[in-house]
Amino acid sequence: MFLTNVLLKKVKSKRIMVLMESMVSGHQFNYIRDRLADKLEMIRFDPYIQKEAVYYERRKIKSVK
Repeated sequence: MFLTNVLLKKVKSKRIMVLMESMVSGHQFNYIRDRLADKLEMIRFDPYIQKEAVYYERRKIKSVK
């Protein structure tokens, strides 16, 4: 193995940005979580229905430093 391959290896970040979506109205927002953590579900205020709603993690967007 060449030394340059070892030196240029990318390191995975410890956090990722995910898309959170409301189960009720479809409202979405971005959230940052640890890469090794479980998928998120949370209760948060939904501006479309003016009440609290359950949000779940829809998909990964990108890695964050």
